[in-house]
Amino acid sequence: MRVARLLATLAFTGIALSASLSWAYRDHFTPEQKMLLGKIQTVRIEAIALVDKGVVDAAPIVELVARRIGELGYTVVREASKPHDAVVKIKCEQRKTWEGTTAAGGDADLPDAPSRLWKGPACQMTYLLGGMKVKWQKEVRTEFENAEQAALTAQAGDPGAYAMGKLKDMLEAYDFPLLLAAEWGQPERLLKSLDRSDTPQDRKIKILSLLGEMQADEALPKLREALKNRDLAKQAIGAMGNLGKEGIPLFVEIMNTSPDLEVQAAAAKGLGQLGGLHGDASVVLPLLAKLEDPKADWSVLTEVAWALGKIPDKRSIEPLYNLDRKLQAMRDPENLPLRKLKEAVFWSIKQCDSWEHIS
Repeated sequence: MRVARLLATLAFTGIALSASLSWAYRDHFTPEQKMLLGKIQTVRIEAIALVDKGVVDAAPIVELVARRIGELGYTVVREASKPHDAVVKIKCEQRKTWEGTTAAGGDADLPDAPSRLWKGPACQMTYLLGGMKVKWQKEVRTEFENAEQAALTAQAGDPGAYAMGKLKDMLEAYDFPLLLAAEWGQPERLLKSLDRSDTPQDRKIKILSLLGEMQADEALPKLREALKNRDLAKQAIGAMGNLGKEGIPLFVEIMNTSPDLEVQAAAAKGLGQLGGLHGDASVVLPLLAKLEDPKADWSVLTEVAWALGKIPDKRSIEPLYNLDRKLQAMRDPENLPLRKLKEAVFWSIKQCDSWEHIS
């Protein structure tokens, strides 16, 4: 029983911790540094390109990075003598050299984090703030590790030039300007890009994700608009799950009225995130009403059940047990949705019942 109580406590408190981990490193900045980040407007680009034969012209890399950063409204200067707020540094290599260890966890485990194991072509990116090198590091890599073999297969001639060309393609597709704007705490630039008609759908999805991670309250009106777009609705709900409690009434409305079952389920999941993050039990009654709705789809009920487990409350115990009894009477091992619903209900019963005994 003591173990069950401990697990219930961890499950409850872990919600608040996990929601902030991705952006927690920003707390290493002083208030003055955060203010400087938010005011970054003029950026200088420093780039170096290295192949097996030595240093090659990095001007194409600089031009590409400058153009893409400029798309978000930043001003780019080329001369070090001109005033600038930050320096973006890019190092592109045919054979990447590892420059030090990176702590595990957080951003270090993301796919675009520098990899100590990769020895092939790669571009590493970071930035300087007032001469200070920041922990923020990103890396893009080619699909091939051996440039010589890849160039030979493609009949592309010089492997160094081939590697640099492929790295340029990777930088063209990589959303580093969005990541920088988010890192610098400038959601207004992301919102402008979200509004542009020529912004691709996958980039809009990335922007919504970043706005949620930033916990940018000013993004809430745009996230509400995104809910009207079926292709963006689920991502918008996910982003809103990281915002304040203001999103709870909207999530309840979406869960109860959206014609799209996936969106209903995402709204239920968002209620669990917000309720757990803020310790707000006001989400329990709407979730219970949905749990007892005989017309509710199993996929939606599954997310409702998981959500109730994230906000342990004694009011949830009896309804969860009632649903569990009904589900156990259904013997259909090949029914995957039923199995998922049973699993969610079973887990949430443990959370709520254990929490009741220690609260």
